[in-house]
Parts: sequence; C-alpha cells; structure tokens
Amino acid sequence: MKLRRAGRIRAAEAVAGRSRAGRSRAGRSRAGRRSRCVAVEQRGQLRGLKVVEFAHVVAGPLAGSLLADQGADVVHVEPPGSGDAARAMGPTRDGVPLWFKVAGRNKRSVTLDLHDPDGREVAQRLVAWADVVIVTLRASRLRAWGLDWDSVHRINPKAVLLQVSGFGAQDDAPGFGKVGEARSGVVHLTGFPDGPPVHTGFSHGDAVTGLMGAYAVLAALHRRANDPAFDGEWIDLALFEPLFRLVEWQIITHDQLGVVPGRSGNQLAVAPAAVINTYLSADADWITVTSATLRSVLNVVRLLGLPEQEYATTAQQLAGRERLDAELRAWVAARSTEECLRAFAKAEVVASRVFTAADIVADPVYAERGDIVTVDDPDLGPVRMQAALPHFRQAPGHIWRTGPALGEDNALVYRDWLGLPADELAELERRGVI
Repeated sequence: MKLRRAGRIRAAEAVAGRSRAGRSRAGRSRAGRRSRCVAVEQRGQLRGLKVVEFAHVVAGPLAGSLLADQGADVVHVEPPGSGDAARAMGPTRDGVPLWFKVAGRNKRSVTLDLHDPDGREVAQRLVAWADVVIVTLRASRLRAWGLDWDSVHRINPKAVLLQVSGFGAQDDAPGFGKVGEARSGVVHLTGFPDGPPVHTGFSHGDAVTGLMGAYAVLAALHRRANDPAFDGEWIDLALFEPLFRLVEWQIITHDQLGVVPGRSGNQLAVAPAAVINTYLSADADWITVTSATLRSVLNVVRLLGLPEQEYATTAQQLAGRERLDAELRAWVAARSTEECLRAFAKAEVVASRVFTAADIVADPVYAERGDIVTVDDPDLGPVRMQAALPHFRQAPGHIWRTGPALGEDNALVYRDWLGLPADELAELERRGVI
C-alpha cells in the first residue's frame, strides 16, 4: 500500500552521493495521490491538536509544519488552481519543485476560494473545527474575509489565533522576511567591517518567526489546558520581532553605553571570549574555532605554545585577541584539516569544519542521531530531508508524508472531518470554490 510506503522512515545513510537508481514513479498517478488521503495514525507530543492555516510561503506555514511534525493535524488552505506560491519556489528535479516537499510535509492540503462567500462560509467551519488558526494575510483582507481576531473569537471562543504580519496586526502594509531581518538589527551586525551588511543564505527572518510562532502557540495552549477561564488567545507576531528578541545584548548595550554594535566578520560584536573566527587549512577547508570561557581560551594558548601568564585573565585575553587570531590562523594554514581537528580535540579546543550539505549527509553524527530521514514521495521516489526535531524519546514525532498535492485532502477534511454533505461538496467543486 502507498500509505505504508509513505509512512516508512529510514535512518539517513552515512555516505553521501547515494545512487538514485531504481526510484519508482508509480505514485505520479492520480490514484496514487488519492491513496495518501486516508486517515493516518498520528504520533508525537501534539497528537489530537487541530490546526488550520490560512498562511502561505514560509513564516506561518513553518509554524504549522513544526506542529505537524509532532503529530498535530494541520490543514493547509490554498486557492484552487494556483495553490500556495511556495509550491513553485526553489530548485526542481525533472520539473518537480523540491522545497515544498519539505515545507508542506505532514500536512493536509485543501483548496478553497476565499473570494467566494460560500468559500468563506467553509472557512468559518474550519475555524470552528480547529484548536489553532494561523493567518498571514493582510489585516484588511482578514477583516473582509472573517479571519481577523474578532471573527475567529466569535466563531470559536477557545481558539488560539497566530497572526504573522510584516509590522504588526494593525498595520496593513505587506511584509517579507528579509525586511524583518533588516529591521531586527541582525543584518547590520552580519558581514565584515569594511563590507556591506549581509543577509544569511536562507529565509532567516521567516524561519525564526515560524519557530517563535510555534512556541507562542504552545504557550497559549498550556494556559488553555490549565485555566478554566481561558477565553481564546490572539498572538500578534511581526516578522522583525523574533530576531530582534534573540539579539539579547544590542538594546541594553546601546542604552547603557551609547554604542551601536557593528559588523565584526566571523568574530562577534559582543564576543563571549577572545577566540572566535574561521580559519583556512592547508587543504583549503574552513574551520571554525570558538571559545566562551577563560579556560577555553587557555586551551588555545597552550596549543599554540604561547606563554600562559600573558593570557591568565579575561582582560589579558581580550587585549591579546589580535595576536591569538593571527597565530591561530598561521597554525591552521600550515596543517591539514584532519591534523587540525585531531589536535583541537586532544587539546579540548572547540572546533569544526564548516559543513556543506554534502558534508551533512555524510556525517556520522547526523546519522547516529537520526537527524536525516528518508521518505517515499509519489513524484520523486525516496527523498531525504530533516527529521522531526527536536527528538522526543518517549513520544517522538515522525515524517509520514512529503508535501501533498494541491487539494489532495479535500475529501478527507471536508467530508470526513467537517461533515459537509456530498451534494454540497459536489456543488462547491462544480463552481470552483474548492
């Protein structure tokens, strides 16, 4: 059965470049797609939690994805025909987009035209069904479509609403994660002093917003479970706020010292200790070496054969950081990567080669921890992706499907979960509402 195949998760291979020969394409058929729509026995900490997301692209859907990985039933609502714009994002293989296979995993996809009054009525039924509602639409659109806080709370007084926006729930301007990164202060801190500010190489602001959104949802659900007077909750999360919160020291430093922290390359504007940078080995590999304590810096000093008495205090170490950096750079450059890493390990110096994706899939630590799993996909066959993280030992989450086809779960959600009559479903489908 396709369901069994989709549910089979195998630990990641420790060797990169695994052959893709023999991958089946049988699942491309419509029948193969439909077979994944049946009910699945969910596993994980959030089994039984019902989530509906009127949210597209990254931030809101990632919050839902993290909940889905831990067993929540997550319904991803998409417009008929076009679907979520995320379906077309990123690289493709044989014409099949890859990113959504991960971004949409473990979710149910339904199609619904929210421009149509009957579509909005069905959306209200989804809100009434759900424990958690996730929205990323503009404030004016949410009000017009009855998905704002007042409407959601009226329909389902116990629901938790996560509203992700560019600048706050009352602001109607559009927002994207990169703008959130820029506003947070993170981009100003990233890069080298003589160069431009640099964004990280992935959807950093969106991703961290999704993570904080999932955390906020669980905080609200904890109160719902323990407060008899719980009257719903509205989580108002702007895209710049999560990263802003995580750079803990920037505001108090500016407030108390009048300093604007700036770019410091691979070192930090507010470093925990004197050694932190990347160094190029004789094999042309980059190695990160870092310290966070007085003792960890002394380990580097001893390894380099420098006089310990000159680095005995934190003040001495910070004063001598440029010499330490130069000495360590020359030391690493004169040795192979493996020689460096062996010496670092023996001296208890914390270091790592800077990993690429190829390094990650070949790494024995990732494999030992089961951080990469293989999931059967109807279009691509076996595909590897991140496991459900973090690891729970008693009731772990799992990945039971890749991102579903557009509207793949219409029958399950609308007929079985919401109880819509067959004639109503047929009429909605005939009119293109679903």
